[in-house]
Amino acid sequence: MSTPTNATNASAAPAFPWIGLLTLAGAIFVSVTSEFLPTGLLPEMAAELDVSLSTAGLLVTVFAGTVVVATTPLAALTRKYSRKGLVFVVLLVVALANVLAAIAPTYEILVGARILGGLAHGLFWAVVAAYSAHLVPKHQLGKAVAITSGGASAAFVLGVPVGTALGHALGWRIAFAVIAAIVVLLALAVLRYLPPVDHHVPVRTGEIRLPMYKDRSMRGVVLLCIVIMIFLTGQNTYYTYIAPWLIEAAGFPDTSVAFLLFLFGGAGAIGLVLAGFASDRFPRRGFALALIGVMASVLVLAVWSENSVVVVVAFVVWGVAFGGLPAMLQTRMLHTASFRTRDFAAALQTTAFNIGIGGGALLGGVLLDRSGIQSLPIALVLFLAVGFVLLVGTDALRSARARRGPSD
Repeated sequence: MSTPTNATNASAAPAFPWIGLLTLAGAIFVSVTSEFLPTGLLPEMAAELDVSLSTAGLLVTVFAGTVVVATTPLAALTRKYSRKGLVFVVLLVVALANVLAAIAPTYEILVGARILGGLAHGLFWAVVAAYSAHLVPKHQLGKAVAITSGGASAAFVLGVPVGTALGHALGWRIAFAVIAAIVVLLALAVLRYLPPVDHHVPVRTGEIRLPMYKDRSMRGVVLLCIVIMIFLTGQNTYYTYIAPWLIEAAGFPDTSVAFLLFLFGGAGAIGLVLAGFASDRFPRRGFALALIGVMASVLVLAVWSENSVVVVVAFVVWGVAFGGLPAMLQTRMLHTASFRTRDFAAALQTTAFNIGIGGGALLGGVLLDRSGIQSLPIALVLFLAVGFVLLVGTDALRSARARRGPSD
């Protein structure tokens, strides 16, 4: 019989949990693919459902908005339940939501399917974001997060592009049905291969359990969540509408969108590998270089959108630079949060990510209607610049405080 794993209690170095981490990566792959599948199929979905592109883009906003509203309450309600069991159950709900999306006869029913998927997705990430921290010691967090985040990268390399190609060839409903079947298979893999973990923090004799908000790490957690919201809002203001941008602004045929998304995802996988090395060795410099790479490449896309070769090169650079940022942010969060606040911090992190995803999709739709599609990359650069200044400034303040010594 397998027993719960708790990296903090291990007296001897255990074998690196490759199977468990790869299983988590697979679960993340299907969940992220499910979330972002509409981005490559917006034109087809809008046409069949007789709605505008910006209205179709709200499918991303509704999904993310549901995650924002529901994640923290659901995480609190389920904090006593098995982490492994929750991953299995929510994956089955994700599969059901995709089946409902595939058969939805109207836009309104499709919105309902996306809300159900958002409920499951929010709880999924509240559990999974901290899962790797229970499987490995702290000095291996960067490597572990890079492996599990490989599932998200694979979603952009294979899941979304293949789903887009499948949707173009056989219809977007088939794409949702296929991802539902794959989610069921990954849920069964979780049941078989994912190690259970002990996420409870015992209270020692005489110790008083303090409220979560009094934990000293929470200030850093909240600040990092604000940075995450800024970054993800900017990214999704542009990326949600990347298919119409490639067609309308850059002049690519719609048949090439899936291949370009494949290139972006493949570049993101390279960025994720680089992040795996950078996160444990020089996290601040690596993070800064990645952000600068995103801003520079997106500026090139905004200025030289009519040059196909330049667009493809800048698109790939954007993918490499952005590919490792979510993993770096997650690693930073796990280092920032204390052990007792990790699950709560993971829920807040999931909420922050999805405020950015949903808010970015909503803002992108507004800019698309009012300012035109060429305004979207400029918006991304501005958001990243604000987030970069905030992060660098707070890091500098923290370093100065550390040099002065503790003040309390």
